[in-house]
Amino acid sequence: MERSYNQFCPVAMAAEVLCSRWTVVLLRELLAGSTRFNDLRRGLPRMSPALLSQRLKELEEAGVVARTPVRGEPTIHEYGLTEAGRELQPLVESFGKWGQRWIPSKLSLDQLDAQLLMWDMRRGLKFDPPPPRRLVIQFQFPDAPKRDRGWWLIVEPGQPVDLCSVDPGHDVDLYVTSPLRTMTAIWMGIESVREARASDRLMLTGDRDLIETMERWLGLSPFAPVERQVA
Repeated sequence: MERSYNQFCPVAMAAEVLCSRWTVVLLRELLAGSTRFNDLRRGLPRMSPALLSQRLKELEEAGVVARTPVRGEPTIHEYGLTEAGRELQPLVESFGKWGQRWIPSKLSLDQLDAQLLMWDMRRGLKFDPPPPRRLVIQFQFPDAPKRDRGWWLIVEPGQPVDLCSVDPGHDVDLYVTSPLRTMTAIWMGIESVREARASDRLMLTGDRDLIETMERWLGLSPFAPVERQVA
């Protein structure tokens, strides 16, 4: 299949690099801070490993991404944006803002993905100051496919937040139970924790301080503040 538009126009030339399937979403994940192949896969759970490798190679050839070996682990590489890649941040953010503003929320909430939701929530947690001890928060989605029903966020002092889809064996400080659609709507800023609790679609059990401060520590999608319009 021919990829070139055969036009000298800078818009056409840029589109040849950026408008293939999954490319802008991959750039979103790189801009969010994922650098290793497995982390990129967790942020793009419906993208095949083969296609991810292909898109990374294409972006590397275009000078948008640079691949470097991890010190002490020569068989493992990290992917980072070059100067040209970092310059794409406003463009990718504008894509997201446009989608949040103009795509009807019903259409967004028809595209549920527990793994992507939990990966995004993992990096959005806001514990300031950091907790003095390990905190374990279990999310339960009874209506999700069996493999996606249980997730654990582990917050360790001085460590990146860890996400597990298999019980890590730690005592749980807070159980969060809701339909997957409800938690996705909360993360996207379509509704609030308070509204979901008032309608009994969000059940919180455990540490009272974590319950009372959930709207603060949960964080939201970076596009949640964008005001929605009726298209």
